[in-house]
Amino acid sequence: MTLLRIEDLTLELGGRRLLDGVSLELARGEVVGLVGESGSGKSLTGLSVIGLTPPDANIGGRILYDGEDLVAATERRRVALRGAQIGLVFQEPMTALNPLMCIGDQIAEAARLGLAAAAARARALSLLERVGLAGIDPGRYPHELSGGQRQRVAIAIALARDPAILIADEPTTALDVTTQAVILDLLSSLVREEGMGLLLISHDLAVISRVAGRIAVMQDGRIVEQGASETIIRSPAHLYTQRLIADSVLPAKPPSAPNAEPPVLEAVTVTRRYPGRRNWLGRRAAGVEAVSDVSFSIQPGETVALVGESGSGKSTLVRTVLGLDTPQAGAVRVGGEAFGARPGREANTIRRRIQVVLQDPYSSFDPRWTIERIVAEPLNLLEQQLSPVERRAKVEAALVQVGLTADAADRLPHQFSGGQRQRIAIARAIIVEPRVLVMDEAVSALDVTVRAGILRLLQDLTGRLGMGCLFVTHDMAVARSIADRVLVMHRGRIVESGATAQIFDAPMHDYTADLIAATPAL
Repeated sequence: MTLLRIEDLTLELGGRRLLDGVSLELARGEVVGLVGESGSGKSLTGLSVIGLTPPDANIGGRILYDGEDLVAATERRRVALRGAQIGLVFQEPMTALNPLMCIGDQIAEAARLGLAAAAARARALSLLERVGLAGIDPGRYPHELSGGQRQRVAIAIALARDPAILIADEPTTALDVTTQAVILDLLSSLVREEGMGLLLISHDLAVISRVAGRIAVMQDGRIVEQGASETIIRSPAHLYTQRLIADSVLPAKPPSAPNAEPPVLEAVTVTRRYPGRRNWLGRRAAGVEAVSDVSFSIQPGETVALVGESGSGKSTLVRTVLGLDTPQAGAVRVGGEAFGARPGREANTIRRRIQVVLQDPYSSFDPRWTIERIVAEPLNLLEQQLSPVERRAKVEAALVQVGLTADAADRLPHQFSGGQRQRIAIARAIIVEPRVLVMDEAVSALDVTVRAGILRLLQDLTGRLGMGCLFVTHDMAVARSIADRVLVMHRGRIVESGATAQIFDAPMHDYTADLIAATPAL
């Protein structure tokens, strides 16, 4: 039975046609994957179904839910259907959830229409159990949960009124591979057991192919190809689909020759503890040892991947490596010198040798600064300050090195795509010619074609500039394609390390094997 039929949907905004003749069907008990690059119109299609398009958008075509045209429906009718018949799960649950409300109240609020307060609270408890959070206190707040738990809460809110259709917009993008697998299995079980229709929106074909029976491929506001998942993956007809598949299948990095040069980065038996909270009597609870006795080194031109789930200690180790946290035991040496060995401004000499590229460049840029000012910021670490002409020349050279044009220096961050902003972040990192580059989940939010370009750029830069790279990721497929060696972190410890081929072909630790098994593949 067809629940949703989209017929020749068009959407124009500000004189631009963003959706152009989109046609799609979704049946009860079916999962349809909508895949494409950023800006292809995937999310806008989902928002059109639920009636959350911009108020000044001009919409044409038909969106039929159970035979009723939602395009022609009144706003009151669309509001009545929203949540009750069509649920939506957003990409980032931390921004979708209210940080000031406990999770039980947020789920109960979504269920409260048509229910008494007590019944809504009971419904919230049953939904927490339904999404696998039976042991979680409903009085907890979003910041007290992991990313996967927050995403389960968002799914519970979407299910609060038993919708017939669930639209999940990039629900696993920022999650580690094991949590991602759990969320995908949860969504699949909901479709089977509740008989819902699921429209799963993603830029990742591997994720889509894991659960979707049919796939629709979207480019520039149009669906260029759709059909059974196996047909699309094995025999893609459209050139764009072929390119998406080619960029989704990351080749393994060939083994590198041994390097006898001194390491550019060393961590020696690093331990980092956090004190426990004080209770109302002032007594402190037991502390947390986030990093325990970790040692590793990186050679010039070598890329080492640090992999593990959320909460494994990766971020704490990165902060310690960058000199932002001081370890209680052990030491970190950059180019042979440890943080703390030099006082005051002299520490900038060490800090200049190690630079970082963060996951979301847009949130790490000041939106009011020009690209020239953003990229030139690390030059303040130099002992001898440069003239404005010299600074401009340095910025332009760094931008060209990462594949952008020199005139990009005069523009603002919002004028660039996500992939271009990540290239700008890399330019900012390399402008002071560091010995070590730390990439902290720097490609996890990018679509597959942009991700492939950034990975190629990184391989070129580390080889050409002789930088060592600590590549932090939860994506095992990315680690296999970029890293010479892999460090597997679990509960604050490195449980396995070795050459990339060795780790993937013959993992020694059960945790490593679980990470590899949970990685979606075409």
